[in-house]
Amino acid sequence: MKKVLILGGGFAGLEAAIFLRKENFDVTLVSNRDYFYIYPTSIWIPTGEATMEDVTIAFSELAKVHGFKFILDEVQAIKAKEHKVITKKNEFSDFDFLVVAIGAGKVQHKGSEHFLSICGEPEEAPKIKEKIDALIAKGGGKIAMGFGGNPKDSSAVRGGPAFEVLFNVHNHLKKLGIRDKFELTFFAPMEKPGARLGEQALKMMDIFFKKLNINKHFGKKIKEFVSDGIIFEDDSKLESDFTMFIPAGAGHKVFENSDLPLSEAGFIKVNEYNEVEGFENIYAIGDSVALEGPNWRAKQGHVAEVMARNTAFNIAAKVKGSNEKKSYKEHLNILCVMDSGDGAAFVYRDFKGGKMIPLPIIGHWLKKGWGWYCRNSKLNKIPRIPGM
Repeated sequence: MKKVLILGGGFAGLEAAIFLRKENFDVTLVSNRDYFYIYPTSIWIPTGEATMEDVTIAFSELAKVHGFKFILDEVQAIKAKEHKVITKKNEFSDFDFLVVAIGAGKVQHKGSEHFLSICGEPEEAPKIKEKIDALIAKGGGKIAMGFGGNPKDSSAVRGGPAFEVLFNVHNHLKKLGIRDKFELTFFAPMEKPGARLGEQALKMMDIFFKKLNINKHFGKKIKEFVSDGIIFEDDSKLESDFTMFIPAGAGHKVFENSDLPLSEAGFIKVNEYNEVEGFENIYAIGDSVALEGPNWRAKQGHVAEVMARNTAFNIAAKVKGSNEKKSYKEHLNILCVMDSGDGAAFVYRDFKGGKMIPLPIIGHWLKKGWGWYCRNSKLNKIPRIPGM
């Protein structure tokens, strides 16, 4: 039985493990966390609508259900030419195929100790709740939330969760009857954050901001974060008692200790079949890769899972001696249900254009339903819906 080593336990790594096991490979997954973290539903932790237990699944359970081996360890270097992976506790060389899915690093910002991120380490989500609760106990304050960009790779931007957390905080404060005691501001260095979604979405987002009395601060590069706000390139300051910020993605630090081909932004170069350029039997998927495609392309969980399923198919086909391969490019799109706590908006973008459809009330429960589906389908408690 051929052996596959998977590095990383996010959406891409777990999906690869599940589908490679379906192809009867001997699969080992290495992750620095002993649980799978459902990032899309972690947006409700800051407002108390979800807990860490709600958005995590133990890898011990997942490994037992799907039959792969799980090792809790931290990858430190990938020596592809030597057919070797070095981790904090081990050294791996006994594998036939390698799948790199350890995600991305973050664009570094001066003063990063002064903000928390909903897309950072999982432990940050409960800390965001603590900060917001402290301001609620205080009776009011200024809250700023936003996201940044990477000029070297436009696909590495993740802004949706920033919108969602801010809208949920607005709704939470409104329920408490103290919304008027808070000043909420959304900030981003680009002129039109969310432009990749299309003009219709931009107009609707503007309507949202005005309706919810959320201030906008767009179009100025961030100079640094400070304890009481954000300093911009012109030395102007946005005052904030608490700042939540999602830095853009950048190449993972492990890739600096590898001999894999990297893009200018530090992501692994792969072809459309997720094969790493210049190497046999090495694949990279998810946020780890330099995503090719149109300017509006974005790294999302469902795209990472498509890459994972395709990689499982492509590896199996190769072992069987088939030349058939599946590409991720035809599956590129932006798809999300952007939650606001009391509703949501269905957001979709593909090669034909983009759309944003308001889903009052029901949208919130649709996203809740997806979270339930994600957890239970990954544990094989309910059947998988094809393509999900």
